Amino acid sequence: MEINQLFGEVLEEAAALGIPFSRNIHQKVIINKRAKSRFGCCKKIKCGLKTEFEIELSHRLLCCDKKLIKQTLAHELLHTCPRCDNHGSIWKAYAQKWNTAFGYQIKRTGSAEELGLEKNLASRPLKENYIVVCKNCGAKIARTRLSPVIKYPHHYRCKCGGNLQRVK
Repeated sequence: MEINQLFGEVLEEAAALGIPFSRNIHQKVIINKRAKSRFGCCKKIKCGLKTEFEIELSHRLLCCDKKLIKQTLAHELLHTCPRCDNHGSIWKAYAQKWNTAFGYQIKRTGSAEELGLEKNLASRPLKENYIVVCKNCGAKIARTRLSPVIKYPHHYRCKCGGNLQRVK
């Protein structure tokens, strides 16, 4: 079944429950082939005075049961509701309402095992493109991407208080 059709069903469910989701959502769900540790994402896009939302789904979910895909889409749709950009009490109340009505298990986070997927790929060791070492205790800080601590190690200190030095 096509993802955008499932998203349409999720929109209908939300409307039936009276959940006040935004009407400014891109109607086409984006499939993210790079996402390893998250199953979905709701991006808030400012367009002048107007706010729009874009929903992404990890390609890893494409092999899941349609109910689990809809559950993830519902989770992301809830982030478009007023005061629901986090997982606070309002977001949780809407999630519970949806869970009760449709038998979902919408919650803040989910695991690969719960969705019947191969063990979470995020648990694989990171590729260490950059390494900073403490001159005092020898602690190693590894990063995949070029971050401020890698660019400017002299601006940071180790937990022990020692100076940092980039070695890779």
